[in-house]
Amino acid sequence: MLKPEEVAARLNVSLRFIRRLCHERRVPYTKVGKFVRFDADELEPGSQHSESPLESNACSAREAGEDLLGKQLERS
Repeated sequence: MLKPEEVAARLNVSLRFIRRLCHERRVPYTKVGKFVRFDADELEPGSQHSESPLESNACSAREAGEDLLGKQLERS
């Protein structure tokens, strides 16, 4: 079981981003008392969640012509 800090370092993203993913339920996690822990196997690319949240969000936003905040991009 990994701590949020370890997951952030492993995925090369900020701790705040990992916490946001938990809040939005976009990454699998387990509560151990009041602490959040992650299973290392579930974070691997070959697991049930084959796409990382970063990759899936960026692709779907680009396909929709929106930035990551949902604002419509200007097309030139």
